[in-house]
Amino acid sequence: MNAIIFDLDGTLIDSAPDIHASVNKMLAAEGRAALDLATVTSFIGNGLPKLVERVMKRVGMDMGEFDRIAADVLAIYNASAADLTRPYPHMVEVLERLKGAGYRLGVCTNKPHEPAVIILDDLDLAGFFEVVIGGDSTAAKKPDPLPLKAAMEALGGAVLYVGDSEIDAETAERAGVPFALFTEGYRKVGIDEMTHAHAFDDFRHLPEIADKVFA
Repeated sequence: MNAIIFDLDGTLIDSAPDIHASVNKMLAAEGRAALDLATVTSFIGNGLPKLVERVMKRVGMDMGEFDRIAADVLAIYNASAADLTRPYPHMVEVLERLKGAGYRLGVCTNKPHEPAVIILDDLDLAGFFEVVIGGDSTAAKKPDPLPLKAAMEALGGAVLYVGDSEIDAETAERAGVPFALFTEGYRKVGIDEMTHAHAFDDFRHLPEIADKVFA
């Protein structure tokens, strides 16, 4: 049975507003000025620890406090991960269609496993996915192919990876699987700068892409 594995932030869900809010709550508690949404969004992609590291460096915080600050941001985020986060348009109906067509579905994200599962549960998406691999589920994060390979092993069959960023593109290339780029997420480079088999800006195009990949 063929499988489709998805990135999470910027692919299935627009989570930047909640991540932004969580960072600014931490900054306020530390007596620091807030960062704007565009800045925080630009830090998304390599997992929460790297995002916190970038925030701290941007505002000049003591990196010796990193473990405490990272734990604070995670706790704040887990408490309100679905307040502002929404699935991208048409994504739910497309997941239903793919599931009905017999595809096995999974998630491979650099978000830690616990908040990934929490947000999927809160948005009533968890039932679509047979496996969720988080940024702390294996010994490496994307773009290392290890997390994607773990998801592939769990699902079996031929795989299409769907993501929104240059990190996802590199991960798919290193894992040796075709990549479908969702162009409306959090990528930091141009579409032509990423290796991809297909690109789409509307989830309603994904079933046709999957049919072509697995033909």
